[in-house]
Amino acid sequence: MPVSLRIVRSTKRAGLVALALTALAQAAHAADKPPLAPDPPAPLATTSRVSATIEFGLPALAKAIEQDIPKRLATIDERVNCVHRRVLMFRVNANCDVFGFVNRTSGVSLYGRGDRVYGAVSIYGAAEGQGANRFTARIRGQTEARATIQAEARPALRKDWSLDLNFSESFHWSEAPYLHVLGREVDLAPYVEPRIRTQLARVRSRALAAARKLNLRDKAAAAWTHAFEPMKLADEPPVWLQVTPQSAAFAGVRANDKVLSGSLELSGTAVTSIGQQGASVVPTQLPALGTDVAAPGTFDVILPVRIGYDAIKDKINQAIAVLPAQDTNLREVQVYPSSGKLVIGLRLANTSDSDPNAGQWSYLAAALKIDDGNKSVGLGDLDVATQDGGQSETALQPIVAQLKQAVNIDYGISYQNLLMAANQRLTRPLQDGFRTEGKLSSIQFDKALLLADGLTLALRASGELKILYGM
Repeated sequence: MPVSLRIVRSTKRAGLVALALTALAQAAHAADKPPLAPDPPAPLATTSRVSATIEFGLPALAKAIEQDIPKRLATIDERVNCVHRRVLMFRVNANCDVFGFVNRTSGVSLYGRGDRVYGAVSIYGAAEGQGANRFTARIRGQTEARATIQAEARPALRKDWSLDLNFSESFHWSEAPYLHVLGREVDLAPYVEPRIRTQLARVRSRALAAARKLNLRDKAAAAWTHAFEPMKLADEPPVWLQVTPQSAAFAGVRANDKVLSGSLELSGTAVTSIGQQGASVVPTQLPALGTDVAAPGTFDVILPVRIGYDAIKDKINQAIAVLPAQDTNLREVQVYPSSGKLVIGLRLANTSDSDPNAGQWSYLAAALKIDDGNKSVGLGDLDVATQDGGQSETALQPIVAQLKQAVNIDYGISYQNLLMAANQRLTRPLQDGFRTEGKLSSIQFDKALLLADGLTLALRASGELKILYGM
């Protein structure tokens, strides 16, 4: 065989071997590309507490109590020893028949301070005394008196959900009831006050009956049921809130000038979801009333802020575009999640290469850097994961430095819009005289999820959510 033929065949065989090695090398580089591995979708859930405040107007309660207080509290018809003195040479001991009345002269006034309710009513009494026989008939006396009856009650919610008013009352005489007869004062209080206290005992029992008619248990059960209703917090994207109460505890009765309120703390889970509304939760029965708590707790909910991977790609393109001219330029960018890291793929080609498909891939892996104060997302711990064999790592160094410094995505406007929309939806009317009133204020970063379709920032929002009745 001629030598030239053997050389040609050897050259062809060497070319085939080189081609095979190149293909193997390219396959190896392709296999080194970080795999697509997004975080699994997780429910955005947190333990939360809802305050169910059942409120009643004190003027209405005062009116109900006032209906059971008669205008005339007492009628006086007594024989008393009204004269016991020496007149001239005679010692006179005389009884007097005393006739009179005690009337209520004002309506019932109720107001609250902290955990107590105070009530007041004014009374007026008048009496006249006359000698009890014909020898003393000319002995006469009269009096009038005014007093304020003050009552204090400390409302408490019993375990059976009934409202108990622990009453105590007292008199404050502005003019004491003394009968003036022949210069002598006869104290009529021992005859008047027992009858007034008898009436007050009736009033106390009627007030307790009026408090029981408030029917807190049924209203608490209605508030419990309303707490299970799903709530749409935002439209774009759709964000839904599902609260699932699990226990109820008494958070105290409070009062101010016009309102008596009993607060319950409903504890359970608050789950937010993006997209379609989740399956509704069937309300359970109102549980037994738990241990008292000092005050209703805060309402916590997770608000999701979405950032698409295309937005991150745009930031990367903008950051690299302002770098000084180099021998290579950026042809393509990929951004995707891989096992808790954000992978950035860069296809770089020589500036002189006119082939649009030319270039070699390098892959960077970055951890997210969340600036909770400035509400921004940046790239931290940005390292080269893999790169084509022909690519110089030195060429990537300025790009890596630029991406660490320049890629910052502000999510402040997105979170403010979401917070505003949520606050608008948290205040709304419900059925049966109930309504919700909520306001979220404190926002704190909770966690980030690198999902298949984008980055989700879970922000923990805290505030208060009340279910109100009677306002």
